[in-house]
Amino acid sequence: MGQPVRLGGWVHRRRDLGGLVFLDLRDRTGLVQLSCDPDYTPPDVMELAARVGVEQVLLVEGEVAQRPEAARDPTMGTREIEVGVRSLEVVGPAITPPIQVAFKEGEALPAEELRLKYRILDLRRPELQQNFVLRHRLLQRARRSMSDQGFLEIETPILTKPTPEGARDYLVPSRQYPGEFYALPQSPQIYKQLLMVAGFDRYFQIARCFRDEDLRADRQPEFTQIDLEASFVSPEDVQGFVEQVLVDLWDEAGHRIDQPFPRLSYVDAMERFGLDKPDLRYGWEIRDLTGAVAEGGADGGAGSPAPFVVEALADGGRLRGIMVPGGAEFTRREIDGLTQLARDAGAGGLIWARRRDAEWEGQGVKALGADSASRIEAPPGDLLLAAAGPDDVTSGVLAAVRAGLIGRPDARPSSEHAFCWVVDFPLFERDPESGEPVPAHHPFTAPHPDDLELLKRAPTRCRSTHYDVVYNGNELGSGSIRITDIELQRTIFRQLGISESDIGRRFGFLLDGLQFGAPPHGGFAIGFDRVVMLLAGAESLREVIAFPKTARGQALFEGAPTPVDPQEISELNLELKRQ
Repeated sequence: MGQPVRLGGWVHRRRDLGGLVFLDLRDRTGLVQLSCDPDYTPPDVMELAARVGVEQVLLVEGEVAQRPEAARDPTMGTREIEVGVRSLEVVGPAITPPIQVAFKEGEALPAEELRLKYRILDLRRPELQQNFVLRHRLLQRARRSMSDQGFLEIETPILTKPTPEGARDYLVPSRQYPGEFYALPQSPQIYKQLLMVAGFDRYFQIARCFRDEDLRADRQPEFTQIDLEASFVSPEDVQGFVEQVLVDLWDEAGHRIDQPFPRLSYVDAMERFGLDKPDLRYGWEIRDLTGAVAEGGADGGAGSPAPFVVEALADGGRLRGIMVPGGAEFTRREIDGLTQLARDAGAGGLIWARRRDAEWEGQGVKALGADSASRIEAPPGDLLLAAAGPDDVTSGVLAAVRAGLIGRPDARPSSEHAFCWVVDFPLFERDPESGEPVPAHHPFTAPHPDDLELLKRAPTRCRSTHYDVVYNGNELGSGSIRITDIELQRTIFRQLGISESDIGRRFGFLLDGLQFGAPPHGGFAIGFDRVVMLLAGAESLREVIAFPKTARGQALFEGAPTPVDPQEISELNLELKRQ
């Protein structure tokens, strides 16, 4: 104690106790209390301390002193000490801030759009500053993890050639080549494949990517991913690299994660959980109950299923459901809430029944028929939640119902962290409007070697070598083994309806590269912003990105996007179309 110190920071709070002035000084490392007392603080400094406002920047000199035990603030890291002020200078005057930086526990924050408009003030909040400390640490740990596994960090271009990767490109007009455009990269996909052809057998990059698509809480038009590619690898090899990075990142945040992660096929995930990013912390798996209805019959008698169930099964659909242990105690209002989730997901309603002792009761008994219901086995106290129809309907419906169960306050996870791999995705899916096959992910994904014969005669039945990693119901990233056979790559392009001229125009530089001897290779991309969001316990990506866009794609703090001077438009050989 008594050590002289010189400090700089922002005024977080000021308390004037009539003769004594206390200031909480803040920087990104935390808070310290400044004590201004006439016994040791000069009169002119006392006068200035009584006038300073919040968010002004101060330079202070004083001595470290023991803080009285009764006055210690448990929320401060420096709670046991304070600084007795000898001199004070306002080096950064500040107007009254339009939004607060210092909030009391439980106090509501201003509206998000207002906070994004005054982002520099919002970023001063200790909670957000801690998010960026964590982000920095995770970035450094990711680089170390990849380097330790033998990967080289190589940067790829930001001004690229437009290529289809599932979203719209941001286009950049060329001034030097009128009528021609660059694109901002949706990912470094083609470049990292070319790096494999060039002989860099293990590449990674903390890559900036851009996609012109509608935004959600977990999406931004520009984002960061941990991108990697490796040669002479199997899917399991790539998954091992990625697992190690994720284990290291979670360790950096203070969590121990076991390896290897469990693996589920896409078909199994859809069958058991109704979606391809299951939250494995919870049970409530989907069951196929079709057999109970088939055995129960549909003769139109009192014990027969309702017509809508009979029709659904006759059209090739199934009866599928979730059994909720102890759910018989749910109130009707709680069941109605789950029913609404089912309707929102595309069902006409939800079939439900409670198991009381040896009997089922509820509207589901009438829907399924008493005979069919009696064939569904469950212990007393269970609640059945079911839907009848084609799998592409019942999967989404029951996934939504399961999410509703997970969101209940009384839901208890079996673990805190649940990772898994989902593998063997379809190579193609049907476009809902045209019915034509489109890539389930991107057109450079290799077909599953066992399904090559399906590629031309039944493309939507062909599996791919694509794999996703999922954490607590969140997709963290995707990857695949790539196509290195030029004719196979051309076949995929043709399946997508891309003409020969367009193949050459849009992908010629990739095909040209592959003809010079391409090693088998595969890779992955981890959504880094999402990882930080989850490890920080944040509610949206905007809390872990320094200067994010709003849900409308606007940067409110700088007023972007913005009109451009007509002269600049003219220099780019463009003409604006007036709306």
